Parts: sequence; C-alpha cells; structure tokens
Amino acid sequence: MAGRFSPPLTRTAVRGGRTDVPVGTGATAVAGAKVREWAPGGPVDLGLILGPLRRGSADPTFRTTPDGSVWKASQTPLGPATLRVCHPGTQVRAEAWGPGADWLLERLPALLGADDDPAAFVPRHRLLHASHRRRPGLRLTRTGLVMESLIPTVLEQKVTADEAYRAWRRLVRQHGEPAPGPRTVDLYVMPTPRTWAMIPSWDWHKAGVDAKRSATIVRAARVANRLEEAAAMELAQATARLEAVPGIGPWTSAETLQRSNGAPDAVTTGDLHLPGIIGYALAGDRDADDAVMLELLAPYAGQRHRAARLILLAGHAPPRRTPRMPRTDIGLL
Repeated sequence: MAGRFSPPLTRTAVRGGRTDVPVGTGATAVAGAKVREWAPGGPVDLGLILGPLRRGSADPTFRTTPDGSVWKASQTPLGPATLRVCHPGTQVRAEAWGPGADWLLERLPALLGADDDPAAFVPRHRLLHASHRRRPGLRLTRTGLVMESLIPTVLEQKVTADEAYRAWRRLVRQHGEPAPGPRTVDLYVMPTPRTWAMIPSWDWHKAGVDAKRSATIVRAARVANRLEEAAAMELAQATARLEAVPGIGPWTSAETLQRSNGAPDAVTTGDLHLPGIIGYALAGDRDADDAVMLELLAPYAGQRHRAARLILLAGHAPPRRTPRMPRTDIGLL
C-alpha cells in the first residue's frame, strides 16, 4: 500500500533506490516453481528494499509486473536462478526457478532486510525525521552476491547513468543467458565471471565501455571467488578486499557493499552530486565536498548510508545551475 501514496518518482528519489511496484492483489502461482513464504514481522516496501538492485527501467535482470511482483534474475554460486517476490498481505511469497533457486529462497529474509536494524537509526535533522517516518518499510537489502553489484557499479564510473545502463543492458543480453522460469517475463542472467573475462575488446567498445572500466571488470572477474568472500566480511575488511583490485576505489566499493552486504555505514565518497545534495539538504550548502558531507553525516556514524538514502528519497536536491554531464558514447566512434 505504501507505493500508492508515495510522492512523484524524481531522479533524486531513483538515485535513493526507490522503484515503483504496482499495487497488486497477489501473484498467480506458476507450475514448477519452488516456493517459500516468510512473515517479516513488520512493514515491508518491496520498491524501497529491492529498488537499489535495479539498473534503469529496462534492466534485463529486473522486472516489476502489474500483479505487484518483483522479479530478479541472479548468477548464484549454484548457478543461474530467477526469483519472484510479492507481498499481498502479511506474508511475503517467493517463487524461484533454476539451479540456484534453493540458494535464493534460503536467503530471502536477508534480501528483504531481515539482517537490517532500522531502530539503530536516530534522526537528528527535521528532514531526516520526516523522511524516516514516511518510509517505515525501508530495509537495507543484503544480496550476498558481490559481483552482481560490482560489475554494473564499475560500468557507472565517470559516465552518466543512462550510458551505464545502456552498456549493462547490451552486455547482459549479448553475453548472459535467458533466465530460468517463465519466458513471458523476458529476464536475463548476467554472464559468469569467466564469460566477463573473455568478452572481446570490440564488444566492450560497441557497448560504450572504455578500456579502463573494461579492464577493471576483467581483473575483478579473474578473482571473483576472492571478491565474493567479501559478502561475509565486516565493512572495513570487505572494503579492503574489493579495493585491492586496481580500478576499484572508495566510490565503487561503497556502492557495491551497500547492496551485497547491506552495509548501513557504507557512505559513498567521490561522487559528483551526492555531497552537494546532502550539504544542501542538511545545511543549505550546495557546494559541499566530501569532507563537509562526512562532517554533516558524523552524527549518524554507523548509519551514514541509511541517512544518505533517506535524504535522496526525500528528493530535496539543489536546483540545477549547470548543464547536465555530456554523454559520450564511444560505441558510435
């Protein structure tokens, strides 16, 4: 019900990880699926919890359907799998297909924020208090899958979101595989690490991915097993594990661990817009840099990522005063 009364979906709110999920009466069961039902014991907003996993409205690994379902295709340690989740009443119902179905169903509570503790967050600004109160169903997802979040995050380095989403769509559809389960949803599973490492240079170029980003993904794919271990580590140790790979810095590691580890304190630094948004929201300072942003978020130590998300979801961003970042599609060169 929460989505029915939500404010308009602005670009800032999308950056905060909100996805509109239609209000449905419940999904019709599909034959052949493995099923799990789970009682969350509190409010659950699928659009807020799973929204950060969506890479653009046409993400081939993510869909929402009119019956109120969220569909997600993943490359699990046991193989490809598709998950459908809906929350028509007090129970969450999940169905899964493919070799990794049991793996996804076992981790359903963590995916929907069962490991998260929203009560640890104490708002100290009026804007954050209001944003927190309006979103009781916000939980931080924990996918347990590092590469699934790392690769699209690397694609987002130093380019516009539209360029990164286009590259993700093209590479997943070209080098991934159709997801298990009903074909009517048209989902794709992202490539395996071995496949990412073998993508030829011309396919990266056609997707608009420069040599620096593609080389980073290839290096990460070659040590994928070591990077996946970070999903079970504490934030500092996991950050160090990811940043040991050349091309992965603080921005990329934070954006990845927010999703794979559900890390509430993984604040994003090195971002072009985030310091100005947070500075403007909390202190009226649209020219804030990382140092100012971290100072403003200091009262939320341990929960700085959640605080940043709530600010983004509030949509309180400074008015634009410069042109948008120009789009440079190297695939057309």
